[in-house]
Amino acid sequence: MKRLSLNALLALSILAGGLIVSGAALAQDRSPAERQTLLGLAFTLGESHALRQACEGAGDQYWRARMMRLTDVEKADQAFDAQLRDRFNTGFAAGQGRFPVCDEASRQAERQSAVKGRALAGRMARSMRVRPPSDQAAPESVADN
Repeated sequence: MKRLSLNALLALSILAGGLIVSGAALAQDRSPAERQTLLGLAFTLGESHALRQACEGAGDQYWRARMMRLTDVEKADQAFDAQLRDRFNTGFAAGQGRFPVCDEASRQAERQSAVKGRALAGRMARSMRVRPPSDQAAPESVADN
């Protein structure tokens, strides 16, 4: 698999998950399970950042920029924002520690990270489809008026 398609896969997964679109749910409105999924995604983005830097160089900020966008869109409270950033940094350190150089093993790890990111983003997308928007009443409650 080429690098571009790996990057496109994870980026598309995040977009499909509704995490980088305007109007996304605020982190404080998310359930504990959704928050855990966001933390897992932050770790995966950090790991992807380290794996990409192993091959592209330390100046590459592709996945870090996506993480910054995620935190901007989520508008999490200070404590959860710190958790998201900590998970990203932990994922980065893990990826960098396991794969300090670009080789076939680091590229395989990058592919695995993309698959994991896609699954996490898909989980977020499914959870967002099943709940009504928080600023609108559910259909049952409208009929009661």
